[in-house]
Amino acid sequence: MAINVRVPQPLRGLTGNLSIVPGAGGTLGECITHLEANHPGMRARILDDAGDIRRFVNLYINGEDVRFMEGLASPLKDGDEISIVPAVAGG
Repeated sequence: MAINVRVPQPLRGLTGNLSIVPGAGGTLGECITHLEANHPGMRARILDDAGDIRRFVNLYINGEDVRFMEGLASPLKDGDEISIVPAVAGG
């Protein structure tokens, strides 16, 4: 199964400066576990200590916000693209 994960600039230090890395898993949560196994430190940047998506991180599957899907239980299929987008604060 080919899943692409788009990595934002602030996290590319964990991926050897790659902007896209391969993902794997049947759900978003499994894919994050796979990312952590291949790029240690990634999980802590995406999930909080309770295992929930951090408030300042937005995750999208094929452009759709996972908060309006099934969150970490959102299913993945071959060809999906996950985007990790840090929330931008301003004022």
